[in-house]
Amino acid sequence: MLRERLNDDMRTALKAREAGKARLSVLRVALAAVKNREIELRRELTDEEVVDVLAREVRSRQDVLPDYERGGRGDLVEKMREEIVWLQEYLPQQVSPEEIEQAVKAQIAATGATGMRDIGKVMGPVMQALRGRADGRLVQETAKRLLGG
Repeated sequence: MLRERLNDDMRTALKAREAGKARLSVLRVALAAVKNREIELRRELTDEEVVDVLAREVRSRQDVLPDYERGGRGDLVEKMREEIVWLQEYLPQQVSPEEIEQAVKAQIAATGATGMRDIGKVMGPVMQALRGRADGRLVQETAKRLLGG
């Protein structure tokens, strides 16, 4: 189970002392996010739900990167990139933009979507099919482009 793997890796980082300090910090934050989601739902998360939580953590770090770069905070940019790499180790292999485009085209054909008003018919099934393996913003941009939006 993914949550157990996170716990095991955190224990390993704890034992590594100084060498694993930064990684330990990231793992603690990730496990706290998982625990918070479990408290919200009042049950243990499935692996798929843990992937969603970790993907949200990656996305939040990616969102702040441009701000840090504009602010000239190279130290924080490097730290965020490092954290993103560590968190992505727990996520499924991401699909390529070409694969996203193929999935969107297939869903457009399957639903007969013709314009932007049909984007919901396309986005829902594509995101479900690519869950945890594709960035929602990229899927949405692709769908908008293909639907003429």
